Amino acid sequence: MCDDVVELRVHGAASASAAQVLNVAQVEQVAGDRSGGFYRPHRPCSCGSGERVTEAYHWGDLPAGSVVRTLTLVFLLPFMLANLAIWMRPASPGSDAMVRSLCRLLALTLTVLYVLAFAGVTLDLIAWKCMGSPRCLAGRSWLSWLGGQPVGLRLAVLAVVPAAAIGLLWRASTRPRKMFDAFRAPADEVSEHRLSGIGQWDAGPLVGRLRSIHVAAAFATLDVALLAARAANGASASTIALAVATGTVLASCVVLLCMPPLLDRAASDQRLDRITRTVRTVAVALTIVVTVHVLASPAPWHEGGGLPGYGAILTSLFVAQTTLLTALGAVLLWRRVRRRDAIPLLGLGALVMAASAVSLAVAVSAELVYRVADFLDRDAPTGAGLASGLPPAFTWAIFGFLRTVLFTLVVAVPVILISRRRRLRAAAAIVACDYPDRPPAAATRLRQVQKAIARARFTERLIPLAVVYACLAGIGTATTTLGLLELMPSESVQRYARVPGDLITFSIAFGSWGIAAIILGLALGGIFAYRTAEFRRHVGVLWDLGTFWPRAAHPFAPPCYAERAVPELTRRITYLVGRGDLVLLTAHSHGSVLAAATVLQLPPQVSSRVALLTHGSPLSRLYARLFPAFVDDEVLHEIGARVDWRWVNLWRDTDSVGGWVFTAHRTAAPVTLDGTAATVDRRLRDPADVVPLPGDSVPPPIQGHRPRGSEQRYADAARELIERLRQPVDSGPLPDDPPTGQ
Repeated sequence: MCDDVVELRVHGAASASAAQVLNVAQVEQVAGDRSGGFYRPHRPCSCGSGERVTEAYHWGDLPAGSVVRTLTLVFLLPFMLANLAIWMRPASPGSDAMVRSLCRLLALTLTVLYVLAFAGVTLDLIAWKCMGSPRCLAGRSWLSWLGGQPVGLRLAVLAVVPAAAIGLLWRASTRPRKMFDAFRAPADEVSEHRLSGIGQWDAGPLVGRLRSIHVAAAFATLDVALLAARAANGASASTIALAVATGTVLASCVVLLCMPPLLDRAASDQRLDRITRTVRTVAVALTIVVTVHVLASPAPWHEGGGLPGYGAILTSLFVAQTTLLTALGAVLLWRRVRRRDAIPLLGLGALVMAASAVSLAVAVSAELVYRVADFLDRDAPTGAGLASGLPPAFTWAIFGFLRTVLFTLVVAVPVILISRRRRLRAAAAIVACDYPDRPPAAATRLRQVQKAIARARFTERLIPLAVVYACLAGIGTATTTLGLLELMPSESVQRYARVPGDLITFSIAFGSWGIAAIILGLALGGIFAYRTAEFRRHVGVLWDLGTFWPRAAHPFAPPCYAERAVPELTRRITYLVGRGDLVLLTAHSHGSVLAAATVLQLPPQVSSRVALLTHGSPLSRLYARLFPAFVDDEVLHEIGARVDWRWVNLWRDTDSVGGWVFTAHRTAAPVTLDGTAATVDRRLRDPADVVPLPGDSVPPPIQGHRPRGSEQRYADAARELIERLRQPVDSGPLPDDPPTGQ
């Protein structure tokens, strides 16, 4: 035995370095690799000393590298939101399969929408319109080489661009998985709760099947756009046959996604894998045949206007999205538990996230098409270009996104103002209780603390605002279906609402530039997240919340870091206990969710020698509200029971992310150690005082969501847990033959 107690620290969303987590200057790696590894202070180990040794698990590089992470934040954010939606479903067995099917179908529409956006740029704007216009080709040598060529040749050549984009997504989603597979933990004696599947479920087979289905649907969508243009002047027998084959591929994708019990099989099902790969192969081969057909068909083309059929296809997709969102909302409302406190978000979490994903994807796709159109049509103002010449569905989409954002802001302002008084009153009561009889000189500092607590309590107000945004986003998506009637927003609003059409055109142009600003802001946010620690702390919370869950809806979403982190932590703790150590598992912020899932993987003979210390934990405040099917009272009590209630959770009122797990414990009465959930939560006064401490010239800082590893109160809680760990427990034999490692 080398160490008596190992304090294993797991950092949170801020991606702190191992040295920062351990509060030392130099560290050395003792296990893992550069993406996710275990580190200790750089010093000799005193074997048998019985001292507490600190060890840090650094997982901040697991989600993605800096470039990939930034690009994903901008372009693949709708895919991540769609993947979140399926995990936010309520804990209702009667609607589980239906909700999973609807979420996956909505995720599929996002892939189709992105393909149509690329097709709108390359096939409609460039191949069909620009290359047929001498004015558009003037001075553009990079386009004029295809100018004057037959329409079929232009479409066939430019179809390579969306096909290459599909291939790029396909390749990016198949990043090597060897580093995830290498740390798969044994499945014996783990919890049967759903959350335990994060560390045991190998999502590789499901992601592979979803990837094949989405790739097949993407190529089939490209085929539909090409065949619709080819059939504008009358469809030949070969065109009809190819259209039937394409429709069969799309129908097969839909049917497969509507079979969640079959699709979700964790073990590799060779027959099902062959089916999905066959559908994908057929779709790729069919795209080649369709491209050749478009290139070689001797029939004349219906030139002029926009790409034939493109607007109708796009609007039909928006109709499908609206129908699916309506169906998802109906299922969630019909099957939800009637007690208002039973399911957070009124059971509509999946709908809120799915609607947000669709709204954002529609806005990004429409903006991509319009920015290229504005670039190509250099003489026309942006507003005029938006109002004519392009599919009305995209114009309605931008108009709908603008309405959604503006109306949400209109609702948010009074919510902020009204709730601010309540939050300030509650904060004032907390401050008065925490700092009685403070001198008048501390009045300014007391107001700062009061405002910090009030700001932290605004997190709960974001939930109703999210519901409002989702409802408005769904309505905005529904209005895009007016494109089927070939109606434009400016004309329709002027006719029925008596609002000047020019004002609507201006607002649409303003909305277009607003979407561009949002996209630019996301890109800059991703860059600054790596340069500013405070900014990274807030961005990282949202990012790590989205990438914690495996890809169960959209295969092109960012990969799940928990698929490696949880088994890796389990393996390390099992090794440490197997060699005779006691383990104090401490976790901050999102690290506490990893720690909770890890405890569910530990066999009883290991968990009996483990204690848990969490701080800034979002387990109850965020995860229990957003993911009620996976984080509930049952699993939280099971986590406590597995460590024999050697669990302390530290929280602050100034923390906008973390909070208590079981109870607030706001009373001054001491907490008795009776081995129940009541012993877990410990509230920390923040800041420590509002006047300078002896020997200091400024008051202690407000810590908020920052880690507590260097605080005396953290050290006291750790010491208490270690003392409880040292108490003899009859837990059975220790695990035999632990994995080799240090």
